[in-house]
Amino acid sequence: MTITYDIALRVLLAVGCGALIGLERQWRSRTAGVRTNALVSLGAALFVVMGAFSFHGPGADPTRVAAQIVSGIGFLGAGVIMKQGASVSGLNTAATLWASAAVGALAGGGLYAVAAGGTLIVMLANTLLRPLGRLLDRRTGSTGKETPEADYTFEVRCRVQAEAEVRALVFDAVHRPGFTVRSITATDEPDSAVLITAVVHSPERDDQAIEEALAAVVLADAVTAVRWTAAELSVVD
Repeated sequence: MTITYDIALRVLLAVGCGALIGLERQWRSRTAGVRTNALVSLGAALFVVMGAFSFHGPGADPTRVAAQIVSGIGFLGAGVIMKQGASVSGLNTAATLWASAAVGALAGGGLYAVAAGGTLIVMLANTLLRPLGRLLDRRTGSTGKETPEADYTFEVRCRVQAEAEVRALVFDAVHRPGFTVRSITATDEPDSAVLITAVVHSPERDDQAIEEALAAVVLADAVTAVRWTAAELSVVD
């Protein structure tokens, strides 16, 4: 009964610590949230418990099971790392999953205080080091890899007679440094109007830059309506 209670305590602690780490990730809308980190921590704890309580005899080595967790979790972390052009995103999420596995392994090994302390340190690192990273990005002129990427959608409505003129204005507006144009389309609307839609990718969400890009389009006499929306990509960080 004592062994059963001990195992249950280790498993529950692993799930709780993983969920706490994932809570911060999901709060920031990252790909690996509460459930993912909780399951990673739980799996690591179960493997360590299996190695500690299932193998006996002179040739048994429970540490070999824990050692495989370190390398095995790399395959899961690789699934959240994505490359777009010259930028690589998801590294911090992969590192967090690796740390969740370490916390679970500590809990499974019965090191309760170390597991709890590790959970706190991981959460503090993801929270407090973020402003420092952004400050360093601004000072060095970096694009800010920890800042969410975004896809912007512009919708400009104009009179059909001015389609060519407005389309040229939209083209000039979206072809700016830091923007990658995905598509520009024109759709006929009722009442002799045309809706010009442009989809633009930005490696860092910057709404002010979007407003500045559309300034000339908004002031055009032929334009009757302008609307833009932003969709942050969850693969970053």
